[in-house]
Amino acid sequence: MARRTSTFWYLFSKFLFWISGWRLGSVVPPNIKQGMMIAAPHTSNWDFLFARAAFFLMDVDVKVTIKKEWTTIPVLGALVRSLGGLAVDRSRNNSLVDGMVQLFKEREELVILITPEGTRSYQPKWRKGFYHAAVGAGVPIMLGYLDYKKKEAGAGPVFWPTGDYEKDVEEIKAYYRTKTGRFPEKGVR
Repeated sequence: MARRTSTFWYLFSKFLFWISGWRLGSVVPPNIKQGMMIAAPHTSNWDFLFARAAFFLMDVDVKVTIKKEWTTIPVLGALVRSLGGLAVDRSRNNSLVDGMVQLFKEREELVILITPEGTRSYQPKWRKGFYHAAVGAGVPIMLGYLDYKKKEAGAGPVFWPTGDYEKDVEEIKAYYRTKTGRFPEKGVR
């Protein structure tokens, strides 16, 4: 099977991991074609760079929802799209959750990367949109992680939501409590 990741981004990611001493941990199972990918703990602006590089190395074409306008700017738009920017037209649909559910219905393969904390600071309450989108689309939640203590990036267990948000998110957070963010005091508690 041909690699989905461009040669440039693959080689860039290999170089980034080599020069920074990072390694790739567990990867997304090949039979999972759709899902919400959590990126946590999210404590630094560097998180996107290492997470995106990890998914290039895994050959997982993760997408990040972004305002449509960011994908149409000359040159910058091409860069945003090559990094996984998935244009969402908020003028047509005020519900991002409904928009993500629709995107899953339109594509056989789609992994959407989100940060449920919504900020790089400690956040005791996560945003619920990722969960409702996964339930609405009938897709799993994948637990992508960065562990700065181990200098490891990867994908943890695949989690199928039960519909009980409080119970499920506590189980998900328990997993992330074993991972160390760049700034541990801002991580999942």
